[in-house]
Amino acid sequence: MWKSFCRWLLYKQLGWSIDVTQEHPSKYIICLAPHTSNWDFLIGQLYNGAEGLKSNFLMKKEWFFWPLGPIFRSLGGIPVFRSKKTSMTDNLAEAARKAETFMLCITPEGTRSPNPEWKRGFYYIAQKAEIPILLYGVDYEQKLIRCTKTIVPNGDIDTQMREIKLYFKDFKGKKPENFTIGEL
Repeated sequence: MWKSFCRWLLYKQLGWSIDVTQEHPSKYIICLAPHTSNWDFLIGQLYNGAEGLKSNFLMKKEWFFWPLGPIFRSLGGIPVFRSKKTSMTDNLAEAARKAETFMLCITPEGTRSPNPEWKRGFYYIAQKAEIPILLYGVDYEQKLIRCTKTIVPNGDIDTQMREIKLYFKDFKGKKPENFTIGEL
């Protein structure tokens, strides 16, 4: 019932389509961009529901207040304490290694504002856990969710981050002025 509702709302009523050609193994990281609006969360949740997926996601801890905190946690939310240094990448990589299934969605910009210095934590988690990174782009202009590339971390982070940024360069966020891949 939920899947049918999400498919009806996302694809029929809102007019979105998908172009997903990559295999989804039992463990992976989703690198999702551009992230320019809170609407990205709603579109992502509808997509997960429509496709029968359940992935965790990182979100700044400030969103985990009552009553939203329990809701976000039930949807797979993991609060991020950005003001203090933690071993989050190590802990998530260890959780991925131990789990039978692991799906984690991360927005590399780390904010809805323009940020040319993308966060690299998603890469380090995938590298440490030895799992692939699926590149998911959300294009509001075309109303398209696309995943046509997978990155397997090889340790050459500068080259692979450039490749990742180039994949996303033509996607138009809800607020395109808030998206940048920075200098390459």
